[in-house]
Amino acid sequence: MESPYRYLSQIVQPSDLHRLTDKELQEVADEVRNAILDNVSKTGGHLSSNLGTVELTVAMYAAYSVPPDKVIWDTGHQAYPHKLLTGRLDRFETLRKYKGLSGFLKRDEHELDVFGAGHAGTAISAALGFAASRDLLGTKEKVIAVTGDAAIASGMSWEALNHAGEMQSDFAVVLNDNRMSIAPNVGALTNYLSKLRSRPQLQSLARRARTVVEKMPDPVTRMAAGFRHGITHYLAPHETGTIFEEIGFEYIGPVDGHDLPTLLEVFRNIRELNFPVFVHAITVKGKGYPVAEEDARKWHGVIPFDLESNEMVKAAGPVTFTQAFGDAAIEAADADPKVVAITAAMPDGTGLTKFQKAYPGRYFDTGIAEQHAVTFAAGMAANGMKPFCAIYSTFLQRGFDQVLHDVCIQNLPVRFFLDRAGLVGDDGPTHHGAFDISFLSLIPNIVLLAPRDTTELGEMCRWMAGFDEHPTAVRYPRGSSDDRLPESRSPIALGRAEVLRVAKDRDDAVTLCALGSMVGEAWAAAQALEGLGIEATVINARFTKPIDAETICDSVRQTGRLITIEENVQPGGFGEMVRRVVQEAGLGHCPHTVLAIPDQFVEHGAQALIRRDCGLCADHIVKEAEQLVNARVLH
Repeated sequence: MESPYRYLSQIVQPSDLHRLTDKELQEVADEVRNAILDNVSKTGGHLSSNLGTVELTVAMYAAYSVPPDKVIWDTGHQAYPHKLLTGRLDRFETLRKYKGLSGFLKRDEHELDVFGAGHAGTAISAALGFAASRDLLGTKEKVIAVTGDAAIASGMSWEALNHAGEMQSDFAVVLNDNRMSIAPNVGALTNYLSKLRSRPQLQSLARRARTVVEKMPDPVTRMAAGFRHGITHYLAPHETGTIFEEIGFEYIGPVDGHDLPTLLEVFRNIRELNFPVFVHAITVKGKGYPVAEEDARKWHGVIPFDLESNEMVKAAGPVTFTQAFGDAAIEAADADPKVVAITAAMPDGTGLTKFQKAYPGRYFDTGIAEQHAVTFAAGMAANGMKPFCAIYSTFLQRGFDQVLHDVCIQNLPVRFFLDRAGLVGDDGPTHHGAFDISFLSLIPNIVLLAPRDTTELGEMCRWMAGFDEHPTAVRYPRGSSDDRLPESRSPIALGRAEVLRVAKDRDDAVTLCALGSMVGEAWAAAQALEGLGIEATVINARFTKPIDAETICDSVRQTGRLITIEENVQPGGFGEMVRRVVQEAGLGHCPHTVLAIPDQFVEHGAQALIRRDCGLCADHIVKEAEQLVNARVLH
């Protein structure tokens, strides 16, 4: 069967673009856009941002020699065209599927994924590292960093720009300016970029410069060819100078990020330069798919959808943890005027969109700046406010130093809400919240919680709102509650667990001490074990710090066996902390199995599949319990 992608199907590596005419390159761009629509409509993924970088990617790869030239991308939200132009069309239908292509960039997936990317703001630093090492090694390849207008606002990007301006190395930064990240961008830099976008004289000057250069006689034309667009700096009025020029870059733009002929000219010219260049390209999120252009926020990250009806069909289901937190945050703000909400560019993902509308004056979006968000929250707490700081578990890793130094050393009652804790699914290892228990539990003063369901998350939010003695953090998973759990509950109290079920038989019995998302699996395992003649006490731990040592140790004394279950890596995790308190209680002789995420990075795939791979399911808990009981019998 003939491929619907006449040109794209022949692209194995970017150098294959060099044999095509500019007209044929436009055909390639159209096919890349169609391939993204055709496949992401079936697999889900990041849609609108990738539709916006099609022409940009085609132009770069047609102008540069990749390899040996290197392009370093900031996150995978804009790199699907890169995957398609590096020979992965035949596997693109496996995008974000179990054991398929990653939705982000991975060094072990393809040789041209030269630097992995999952978190925003890393491209400029990494690319500058490539450029510096190239200079030391004496090679001649070009290095380009592609970043976004939200990512460039992060502190790390500016640290890298500052360093690059000082080094004056042969290096290019391409700003993909689509005017938003997942949600609309915020901050003074966004306003500054808006001013740059609105300067029509730059475009007219670019055309004037081109005309001037083209009329120059040889060899002047050859000498000036690389400066056709950079010459706008010299022809433009003084006020058109930019902050990028002030720190050592030649600023080129703004240019239309969908005008392929202009982009080809720009990139072919700047490839001849040997100093820092900053290309400002204006793109449209969702380009080529009208509904995504109209609502880029909705179509940023999508589930499978119908290309003809333009509908994403979401199955009706129970309230998610994200929604439950959003509702609880509003409830807390209703009850206390000191409650404020803080997010780092994730109002939708953290459930704070309704809070923003209800209390716009008490809602703060810091942009992609988790470090600042944490210390900003600390400052508010130090001045008597009650900050609810909502950050994905994986992104709080970036603010670890600020949590330790600015919040916990000062014992400031910041309330952290860690969405997407545990295994998140299709986004893979850069987004799994697999480490927060380990890296937060080692910090003095902080109190750590994990709810078994959305109702308990609401109760924990209310408890945290009234708890001012220490910083607190609650972790909760992506998705909704486990509907297998009983409804009976006990009040939230500092460091107290909840016993859901007590073993009746002490001979063939086991204690299942589970945390958060794993309580439902422990409960289901206990039901199955009963049918096998094995009794199980089920403890909903609730707190990882402080641990309810009394409740756990009392149960272990009764059953003689212990299994802890958590959706966090084993090293430094809940199970290891429980092991310590059990040993300190003189119960180290009792068999204890720790079920946790293995000491490795877990790949992407549906949550249920990768949890099962990690042994975090009821069936595996049952097997482990049987082994503990049978070991006593055999002995």
